[in-house]
Amino acid sequence: MTGQALAKVPQSEADRLGRDLTAVGALKAGNADGSIPAYEGGITTPPAGYTPGMHYPNPFAGDAPLFVINAANAEQYKARLTAGQLATLKLYPAHKMKVYQTRRSCSLPERVYEASRRNAATATMTEDQNGLNDALLGVPFPIPNSGVEAIWNHRLRYRGFKFRRFFGSAAVNRDGSFLMFKSQDEGIIHYSGPGLASIGDVADIRQLNNIAISYLNITTAPTRLAGSIILALDTINAKELPRQAWQYNPGTRRVLRAPELAYDNPLFNTDGLATTDQFDVYNGATDRYDFTLKPSEEKYIGYNAYEYVSKQHPYKELLSPNHLNGDLGRYELHRTWVVEAKLKDGARHVYGRRTFYIDEDSWNIAGADLYDVRGQLWRVQDDPIINYYDIPLCSSALEATYDLQSGRYVVFGLKNEEKMLNWNVQDIDPSKFTPDAIRRLGTN
Repeated sequence: MTGQALAKVPQSEADRLGRDLTAVGALKAGNADGSIPAYEGGITTPPAGYTPGMHYPNPFAGDAPLFVINAANAEQYKARLTAGQLATLKLYPAHKMKVYQTRRSCSLPERVYEASRRNAATATMTEDQNGLNDALLGVPFPIPNSGVEAIWNHRLRYRGFKFRRFFGSAAVNRDGSFLMFKSQDEGIIHYSGPGLASIGDVADIRQLNNIAISYLNITTAPTRLAGSIILALDTINAKELPRQAWQYNPGTRRVLRAPELAYDNPLFNTDGLATTDQFDVYNGATDRYDFTLKPSEEKYIGYNAYEYVSKQHPYKELLSPNHLNGDLGRYELHRTWVVEAKLKDGARHVYGRRTFYIDEDSWNIAGADLYDVRGQLWRVQDDPIINYYDIPLCSSALEATYDLQSGRYVVFGLKNEEKMLNWNVQDIDPSKFTPDAIRRLGTN
């Protein structure tokens, strides 16, 4: 029997969800000066003219920026900037952050809200805090008591059930030239599947057979890497069964286990500019860090950044030297959960400390500051959020990691210039997520 670490909240606390708190645990009220408005449900219908499968039109295209933050005035706004944002602005004089009216646009299906309210009173972690019990579909810990609970909320936030994407990853040099990687990936988020059963009022997570997400990635460009296939099965209880991963090499036509697809090993298709556990800002096991939940802070984070996924902006326009094109970005003031991760004694990782800023309305990590083992700020993650309103769900528009030491950066999750992602795929066959299946796929 696996021990449990108490994490559920008293029913009196859980009853706040839907009252002064939203169903996922955000404060409904705005802030004192009104710069953050009250939550009113987010985007509930797609804008006129949208059809599923097309690039997402910007529902706030008529908004004008309130002001622009740059190296010259960054100190004026430092209280609402992350350490990484402030460092990036000062290091690159051409960099800027255009700040817009705050729109709390995030929305989720009603069944996710219902599951989140249920999870608040039932969900627990395993004794080592590296596994989950008695939660399904919704946010596991909408009223978190610890930093690791907040990280679990990010890892298992709602992103639909099955998805297929066509996207690019770009490693950008100091002069703005870049190496482009293109991929097709698809996956099943089993934790969010329809028809999952409960035992009474308790979600039976055991029916997932310890698999939270099945993920498949096929590289299509450049030619020297085309045909490489990654398969990963991300587990719920990592102590019981660590992440299972395999890689198909088109040169040898062999499938090999890939235990290196975890922690601080280099992330594929990033030219060594990001670690594997930086994909989706943070993924995988939580056993190498102590996570501390800090007081909530109001920060300027990338939000409603629909221009980043627009078909109107080719890669060459988006990817400028040192940083993404600031004219296309959109930042807003939002409350964030702040979680500090410190490397445990005796554990190994290239990042000795990480600070995560988690959007209160969606549980997406919107940005992170990454420090090396000497305590020096090394890399900065910027992960702007949009509402994929046809589902609806809220997730990153793209993911950028700035390496302050080399002056280079990498962006992954770039939307394909011709094809868009589909978060609501029905024809993905679970049987393809096996080593034998990817061997047949690669051979063919």
